[in-house]
Amino acid sequence: MHGDDRGRIPTADECVLRNLLERQAELQPDAVFVAFWRGETWTYRKMLERVRRRAAALRAQGVRQGDHVLCWMGNGPDLLTSWFAINYLGAVYVPLNTASRGRPLEHMLDNAGAALLIAHTALVSRLAEIERGPVATVLTVGAADSDPPELPGVTIAPLVDAPADADLDLDLERPIQPWDPHAIMYSSGTTGAAKGVVTSYVQIYTMGPDAFDSITADDRCMICGPIFHCGSTLYVYCMLGKGGSMAMVPEFRTSDFWDSIRDTGSTVVLLLGVMASFLLKAPPGPDDRDHTLKKVFIVPFGEDAPRFGTRFGVELHTVYNMTEIASPLTAGPEGMVPGLCGRARSCFELRVVDGNDAELPPGTVGELIIRSHRPWALGSGYYRNPEATLAAMRNGWFHTGDAFRMEADGRFFFVDRLKDVIRRRGENISSFELEAEICAHPAVREAVTVAVPSSVGEDEVLAVVAPVPGASIDPAELVGFLAARVAHYMVPRYVRVVEELPKTASGKLQKHTLRAEGLTEECWDREAAGIRFKRETLA
Repeated sequence: MHGDDRGRIPTADECVLRNLLERQAELQPDAVFVAFWRGETWTYRKMLERVRRRAAALRAQGVRQGDHVLCWMGNGPDLLTSWFAINYLGAVYVPLNTASRGRPLEHMLDNAGAALLIAHTALVSRLAEIERGPVATVLTVGAADSDPPELPGVTIAPLVDAPADADLDLDLERPIQPWDPHAIMYSSGTTGAAKGVVTSYVQIYTMGPDAFDSITADDRCMICGPIFHCGSTLYVYCMLGKGGSMAMVPEFRTSDFWDSIRDTGSTVVLLLGVMASFLLKAPPGPDDRDHTLKKVFIVPFGEDAPRFGTRFGVELHTVYNMTEIASPLTAGPEGMVPGLCGRARSCFELRVVDGNDAELPPGTVGELIIRSHRPWALGSGYYRNPEATLAAMRNGWFHTGDAFRMEADGRFFFVDRLKDVIRRRGENISSFELEAEICAHPAVREAVTVAVPSSVGEDEVLAVVAPVPGASIDPAELVGFLAARVAHYMVPRYVRVVEELPKTASGKLQKHTLRAEGLTEECWDREAAGIRFKRETLA
């Protein structure tokens, strides 16, 4: 896209999911759209049939155009079909992380304003522990060891698609427009509860199909990250928009990765966070280049990333993105160096600025801010949170909260996160939310959580806690307490118990002091104690 075209809004046929799916099913009905590893393979025709049958089931539950529908399950046929069916009806897809529980989950259920939740059966019991907001109906998918509990005021029933031979009336009240919301995706920020980013069809098109000239209709993209995050969602949309195909696994596993690539014939993959590092740490073998993979997007593009291309014989790329934006920076395959995010795409304007939004000279580190020439290409705001929306979009630019530098040749390099957020195993952790859960323990008076370096990249979590007078804190008991209340990736690896947390004269906690001290001799390490937590595997 060049010149005057940089501000053009794509048509509905280019970016709206219903239009895209119907067009691909008409143009290439027998072409493969998705291969579920060790499961079924669906053509575009079958995908459309499955989507329409599920859409009919949702319409029978009262779902109408513009309604919000929550989805709470892992990668697989049910999540993919539910997402597409929701958008097929012109409704808004609201995915939830399968690790969510406790007060963070309660907040999202209340904020989303959805009456209907589609959930994996094994997750429903977590709803008994919390207030469920406006949720009135839970439709279940998948198997579990026991029946879901009764929830007062909530109807629970299995989700049953319409029969294959049913006469389906799925007409819309009006055509779905490019600027209509396709999803609300929750993104955990520096402080406070998770924020629901309203994303339009223009944004997901700009983020996915429009962003990657290197991906073609001949490619098959392996989806190994969760599609309740935008990082993998954009690659699903990319393949739909380009008329290509994808493969999908329930979750990323180092031991299974190369088998899944070979078995499905995948040619493209996104490796987010520590995925590339985990694969590089596996012992080299004679079959390192015995695979179909050709192009690998590594995000972020760290110090070890160049070795991945050399060892496994693949072309390397990267992209800078977050839920609120739309892949404004891309790079590859030439000139790939650690820290690189790429050059600005023509439909975006980027600046590196100081704390007053004054642009800084090349080579100077500051905050990256972004605006778009294309209407609706950035997030449409935080749902029911106008204060956060205004703060993020001050002076007409989206403020990423990330430290960057721009070189004189226009290349942008990621330096660090300005946000007070911890990133572990590909997940953002709000220190505010985690500290609130730690302080719910009866023996904890106050708590601070900070990031400390991890041997595999990204961060580990250090919790520094002070006891209530007369009490003592057992670190092992504390992490067990947290494991039942927060997502597995939020449970701190390290715990340090102190009598008093450092504060300013005004009583504000001095988190920077504890971050600078890092791991001290008295820190307790749960992994050294043999305590580990993993994502719950769903049937």
